[in-house]
Amino acid sequence: MSLSERLNEDMKQAMKSQDKFKLSVIRMVRSTIKNSEIDLKRTLDDNEVLDVLTREIKQRKDSLQEFEKAGRDDLAANLQAELVILTEYMPQQLSEEEVKAIVQQTIQQVGASSKADMGKVMTALMPQVKGRADGKVINQLVQQFLG
Repeated sequence: MSLSERLNEDMKQAMKSQDKFKLSVIRMVRSTIKNSEIDLKRTLDDNEVLDVLTREIKQRKDSLQEFEKAGRDDLAANLQAELVILTEYMPQQLSEEEVKAIVQQTIQQVGASSKADMGKVMTALMPQVKGRADGKVINQLVQQFLG
C-alpha cells in the first residue's frame, strides 16, 4: 500500500471513529500533497509524499520550539499531538549508532578528510538516510567527524 493510499484509508477510519483531530491533521497533509501534485501536474510517488511529510514535521518542530519559548503551552500541546500523528507515516527512524556508522562509512567512501569536503559527504549521505534521520543531526555528526 502506498503512502497516499494509507493516508486515504486512515482518513476514512478517522471519519468512522469520529476522531476529528486526526481527521483534520490527515486532511491538512493530503491538501498539501494535492497542492504539490497540482504544481507538478502529476501524481506524487512515495518518496515525494515522504518529502512533503518531512517538511510538515519540520515546520511543526520549529513552531513547537517557538511556542515553548513564548510559553504557549496550549498551542505547543496541539502541535505535539499533530507530530505524533504525522510521525506514524514516516519510516522507522535510525538509532544514533546506526546514523554514526552510516556517516563514518560515507566519509570513507567519499574520501573526505576536512570540512571542505562536507558538501560531497552530505550529497552522498542524504539519499541513504532520507526520512529516517534528522538533517540537523546528520550535519552535526559530519562536522564532528571531519573536524
